[in-house]
Amino acid sequence: MVTAINKKIVGYAVVMPESDKGQQKVPPAEALERAVEEMDEHVRRPETLHGTTYKIKTPLSDHALYITVNDIILNRGTAHEQRRPFEVFINSKNMEQFQWVLALTRVVSAVFRKGGDCTFLVEELKAVFDPKGGYFKKGGKFMPSLVAEIGECLETHMKSIGLLQDEPIGAHQQAILDQKRAEFEARAGDGGDTGFPSAAQLCNKCLTKAMIMMDGCMTCLSCGESKCS
Repeated sequence: MVTAINKKIVGYAVVMPESDKGQQKVPPAEALERAVEEMDEHVRRPETLHGTTYKIKTPLSDHALYITVNDIILNRGTAHEQRRPFEVFINSKNMEQFQWVLALTRVVSAVFRKGGDCTFLVEELKAVFDPKGGYFKKGGKFMPSLVAEIGECLETHMKSIGLLQDEPIGAHQQAILDQKRAEFEARAGDGGDTGFPSAAQLCNKCLTKAMIMMDGCMTCLSCGESKCS
């Protein structure tokens, strides 16, 4: 319907639709919070991602594995800037394990892109045991399987970008461990090739050969785990 205006226009107002009248305006600060980008499957992959490559060499194979974790930076340049793992690749000359390695990289990468807490992958992978037996890394740390070492590699990366934090040993407990370690090494006569006494046993918590008998109780000199606690 056309209406002719014969009088001079002295003012105007915007008429809001009925559906918008009851809606409240969002404060600028709250609107900014809503605009914060979170990691989910809808985040598109940028053309360039920065990553870190880790080398794994086990006594089970003549060829090393190279694990590359690429990270995406969300909300760059803002107070909400966050670095999250986006994808993982594993390369090796050893083709015997190609199928499960490829499947593992695809599943882990999908979990990364899904968003939410992805740190649970570390414990899940580190809990995998090889039925043929594990192996000792350089430094005396026991690895129950190659998958577990891949999980430890992801743990190292997540700690480097701030997704995981170490649980430090208290200063008082560390002082006691240092004192008892010195007493034990003085009795044993050597400190071992790994930095721990050669007579130390494997710790079930940190998988390091650093468990010794201390005051009648098996105690780990690496992580502080004690059978009496």
